[in-house]
Order: sequence, then C-alpha cells, then structure tokens
Amino acid sequence: MPESSSAAFPLRCVRDVQQAEAELLRLTRRTDSSQQRDVRDRVDAIIHAVRDRGDAAVAEFTERFDGFDPRPMAVPEAQLKQAWTGLSDNLRDALDLAHRRISEFHQRQRPADIRMDGVHGEQLGRRWRPVQRAGLYVPGGRAAYPSTVLMNAVPARVAGVGHTVICSPAGADGQVNPVVLAAAHLAGVRTVLRIGGAQAIAAMAFGTESVAKVDVISGPGNIYVTLAKQAVYGQVGIDSLAGPSEVLVIADQSANPDQVASDLLAQAEHDPLASAVLITTDHELAETIGGAIGRQLEDHPRRAICEASLRDWGLVVVCDDLETCARLSDDFAPEHLELLVERPEALADRIQNAGAIFLGPWSPEAVGDYLAGPNHTLPTCAAARFSGALSVETFMRHTSMIQFNRAALEATASAVCELAASEGLHSHAESVRQRLS
Repeated sequence: MPESSSAAFPLRCVRDVQQAEAELLRLTRRTDSSQQRDVRDRVDAIIHAVRDRGDAAVAEFTERFDGFDPRPMAVPEAQLKQAWTGLSDNLRDALDLAHRRISEFHQRQRPADIRMDGVHGEQLGRRWRPVQRAGLYVPGGRAAYPSTVLMNAVPARVAGVGHTVICSPAGADGQVNPVVLAAAHLAGVRTVLRIGGAQAIAAMAFGTESVAKVDVISGPGNIYVTLAKQAVYGQVGIDSLAGPSEVLVIADQSANPDQVASDLLAQAEHDPLASAVLITTDHELAETIGGAIGRQLEDHPRRAICEASLRDWGLVVVCDDLETCARLSDDFAPEHLELLVERPEALADRIQNAGAIFLGPWSPEAVGDYLAGPNHTLPTCAAARFSGALSVETFMRHTSMIQFNRAALEATASAVCELAASEGLHSHAESVRQRLS
C-alpha cells in the first residue's frame, strides 16, 4: 500500500453484533427528521395549487425555486436531436452502448400472458397491457443524470407505452442539461419539459394546459419529489419512493482496500444523505480502510459531500464469519450489495434482501449504474425487503380473464352459493341461481 501523508478518514467502526444491528437500523431511518412534516406541508400546498391553477402555478413555483419562467415548458424537439449530434464521439458511443445493453436486458422482462383451461371447460387467464402515458422524472441540481433517462425510458418503451414525457429541472438559464436531452433523443422520448420538483410531479399527475396527465410516474428525486409522488399515488401509479443512495460491501481478506474505498466513495459522492457500509471479516481491512479513503479524498472534486456522507452515515462492522455478515446485510436490505469475497456466488445464494448484488472484484457498482443492463432504479432504506428494481412491468398492468360455460357454472354453483351465504350476500348467490334455473 503506497505511503501518504494524508490523514485517515475516521469512519465509525463497531465490533459488537448487537451494536451493529442498532447502527444499521439508524442508517435505514436516515431520511426521518422533524423537518419532514414541514416539507410535506409545503409539498401538499404545491400539489393543490398546481391541481387548481395549472400552468400558472407550475410557472410560479419554478420561478421561485429555480429562478426562471419555464413557459413554454417543452424543449423544442429539434433541440433534442441537436444535443445528440453535438456530443463528442466518445460520449455518444458510451450512451449508445449503455442504451443497447439496457434494451437487450429489458426485452427479456416482457411478461407473458397466462391462459389455462379449467377442468369443466372454463377458460381462465391474465393478460398484460401497457399504460397509455408515462411520466419520467430525471433529477437536476447537483448533477445531470442521462443514465436515469435510459433506465426509465427504455423499460417504458419496451412495455409499449404510447407516450412518454420527461420532466427535468433546468438551470437558472432555463436550459436542461444537453446530455440529458441527448439521452432522451436516443431513447425515443420526444417530449421533455424543463420543470422539476413537486410542481412537476403534480403537473404529470393531474394534468395542466401544457402537461398531459399520465398514468404512471417513475424516477428518483429529492425529498420534495419523493413526498409528492407519495401524495399523488392513487391518482397515478408510481414506481417506488426512492430515498438517498446506499451501498453495503461485504469483504473478506481477499478484498483490495483501495477498491473497497473507491466503492464506498462512489456512493458517498452522490449526496450527504447517502450511506456507505463495509461489513468485513478482515480486522486488518477494518483498520486500514480509513487510510485508503483519506488518500482518495485528496483533491476529490466532491470531497465535502463525501465527507458529510461518511461522517454521518458511513459505517464499518467487523464480524467473526461471513454468515453473520450476510445476516446483518439482510437486516439492512441494501440498495446495492457488493460481495468482495473469495466465493461470491456461494455468499449470494445466502442473501435474501438486496436491490442488486455485485459479485466479485470485477463488478463495481458503477457498471450497474450505467450500462450492465439491469435497472439501476432500486429500493432504498430497507425497502428491498418487499420490492425490487424498476422494470418493464412498472409500465404495464394485468387484467384477469374469466370465461365459464354452463357445465363449469353447474359444477361450481353450490360452492359459490354456499360461500355467498356465509358472507350474507344474497344476490351473489341469486346471480348464479338465475342462470341455472
């Protein structure tokens, strides 16, 4: 390991399992705060204003929060193509490769209809159909995310959605990041609106003079966006309530400390609320990881963000064995789980709860963020216990198909009537008797 005069970063380290459980629970609750109620009240006010006053309210909030009047809201379609042709050859090739790999993977996700014949001649099934309109939210602010464009637009297109619209906050000059526009062009999205925040979510959920109402809203955002999606759920469908990003790395003595440090920093640089956790059986790695992080923080362009994240939400846990590491990981249910161990496949079989699992030293989480193929929109803050990645099915809905014939109804009539009587629902039973009388 190279010598350096840089100071080791003081990561919190615990060696007691019960203390580790408490610390990991604290990390899953990092978005809980006394300020959230105030934010929710402001979000509710924004949603009601947009629902009642449409474009005027969207423009008012955009001017207040982003510093410009967004009218007209739509970016001219020609500007999307210009953004694509204006990219460097290397960036265009990288986006094209990512788009191709993501498309190939998501094509395999298309759900198949179910059709079965019942024992009495009845026909039963389930059919899948795409929603008609999807709204895709692409964050702005600290960074531009063309990868988010691809990870949302590709599954919507594969699902067969007829119309997709992107909402992405512009800068104070009123311009959406050109790489985001280029990615939209590549993904076949022709409508990009230069609005963001809770007002954009409300506009897509309820519709305005300039924004068509959608059926499903997907895409990550800040707390205003997340709470707005929560508030409009039921009016529209949503993909999930994404919180700040997180990674959990399980490492043994085979792990390279500099690789582990870079992977932890790759999450920490997202946001001050991002969480980076190392669980290891290697006492030496636990002792040296702070030094490796300290060296990589020298001249880091997002050093302040990384330090805030690691100071408040970073953690090192030392365990006696990989079984304990896996159990703690399942309790945490991480968004991203890296297995930097000698036998990653065997350990992956033991894991139950994770948004995405990256196996071995050649699978940094960054490849999943950009172009591996599976979707990078993943459950956070322990939601991997009950949900998974954004998928083609996010933009589809299924309908049950039931067709009985007389023989099937006769064969099941007495059971239907008996069950209806047990629930006190007379006409349910009568609807069967009328057909057979």
